[in-house]
This record gives sequence, structure tokens and C-alpha cells, in this order.
Amino acid sequence: MSSKESVAIGQLLGLLESRYAMRVLWALRDGHAQTFRLLQDSVGSITPNTLNTRIKELREVGLLTHGSEGYSVTASGADLLKRLGDLQAFATKWAASQTKKAK
Repeated sequence: MSSKESVAIGQLLGLLESRYAMRVLWALRDGHAQTFRLLQDSVGSITPNTLNTRIKELREVGLLTHGSEGYSVTASGADLLKRLGDLQAFATKWAASQTKKAK
């Protein structure tokens, strides 16, 4: 991996590691726009201030947009979510293995 690629991955992971950033994106993965209140409910236990901050950051980097129906992912955001789609299958498989270990 080139240093340029490492920097790009570092920047993306830095953004996604921000508290609730992934949860905000994940809440919008179905492609339907959500109002601020609905998005707050979808993410769960996020303060309005933190949600505002995450929305601002995700809009600035082109992953979210705001239209007449509310917030939604951009084409770039949808591409990222598509690439993270295997995460759900992995998480289910991983959680099952953790349950087996606990028994």
C-alpha cells in the first residue's frame, strides 16, 4: 500500500471512528431520507448537539446531503455503505461464535 493510500484510509477511518458517525450512516443505509428527529431516534441515545456535529462533518466530506425530505446519503455515501454491506453478515456470524464461546 502506498503512503498516499495509507493517508486516505487513515482519514476515512478517522472520520468513521468519530462517535456515532457510522451509526448515522447506517441509519440511512436503506436510501430513505430522514428528518433530524427521525434520524436521532434511528441512531438512538445521541444528543442533538452530537448529531448536528456528525451531520455537519458527514456533509462536509460529501457522504450526506439534506433535501426537502430530510437527510440522506449521497452517491458517495451509498458507495461506502455498499462496501460495508458485508459487515452485517460478518457481525451476525461473529456474534454467534461469541455466544458459543460463552456457553
